[in-house]
Amino acid sequence: MSNKVVEVTASIESTPDRFYTFFRYQSNNLTNVFPQNFLSVQNVEGEDGEVGCVKLWNYVLGGIPREIKLKVEAINDAERSITYHALDGDVINFYPVFKFTIAFGNGVARWTFVYRKVTPAVPTPVNYGTVFSIDATEVVDLYLLNH
Repeated sequence: MSNKVVEVTASIESTPDRFYTFFRYQSNNLTNVFPQNFLSVQNVEGEDGEVGCVKLWNYVLGGIPREIKLKVEAINDAERSITYHALDGDVINFYPVFKFTIAFGNGVARWTFVYRKVTPAVPTPVNYGTVFSIDATEVVDLYLLNH
């Protein structure tokens, strides 16, 4: 099976630089900003905000606690984008390839998911697009506007 791409955009009121800084250097704060979905995060390898950094996230998706180990694969300061690659966790059982890039521009956060289903019967990862993109963007935007 080949890789598929899903792109989701969300409007933001905060500046793109503040969003980029939050996700690059302060993503651990998601457990404080959005605790109903992001339960814990542990830095496993590398430096926060750098390519190669690996974090183990415990999160809730569809009411079910889950785990994912994400590696920062690429950072582009000019485009204000960060690419993450899933190394391990529940998502790998359904999508042996699962990557996403977050890019921040004026008034918009763009999330691009690249995935490969383990079988054709596996659904498109819509919940990840909702929880990891739209919901997180809205909550972080509100947090950044108030802090």
